[in-house]
Amino acid sequence: MTDPHAQPIKAKPVPPKPIPPRPGPGAAKARLDEILRVDQAGEVAAVHIYRAQAAVFAASPATAGLARRMEALGAQEAEHLAAFDRLLTERRARPSLLSPVWRLAAFALGAGTALMGESAAHACTEAVESVIEEHYADQINELRDTEPALSDALSRFRDDELVHKAEAVAQGAHGAPAYPLLTAVIRAGCRAAIMTAEKI
Repeated sequence: MTDPHAQPIKAKPVPPKPIPPRPGPGAAKARLDEILRVDQAGEVAAVHIYRAQAAVFAASPATAGLARRMEALGAQEAEHLAAFDRLLTERRARPSLLSPVWRLAAFALGAGTALMGESAAHACTEAVESVIEEHYADQINELRDTEPALSDALSRFRDDELVHKAEAVAQGAHGAPAYPLLTAVIRAGCRAAIMTAEKI
């Protein structure tokens, strides 16, 4: 039986759904700056990894040939770096403020893995290039419609990185000491560096 004195139950008002903020006129420019900044930082790191590995392997006649190969890989990465340097200037984007950190960390990674032996150096290349491959693939898809020329350039760079990765595996990357742990740590470090370099 209905109580005539009972207060009517009022439905709670449903709060309006928040409207996502619209990107401002500078949002596309800011995103492109992030892409160029992180890619330039990545190539800075790649150059210094190979430079360090080449220096370590050049110290022994037994690995002089490997040193020359690392120098050649570093030269290819330097071409990528020069392209990103030009793009940063053309698009008026700043490089990462942490560039000195990336250079130091990359040189330490390259030297450390080379000192562990040839297979560890190759494992380093495989791990780094695995992350860069995924990173470039995402950017290629993101830029395909808005920046087709840049997307094509990234596709070429990604193809180079895939060759480096395949060569590293063929040369014995999987025989590195503690291979699963070593490559997992390197990949995690690369992903953290990418997230940081985009913003800083």
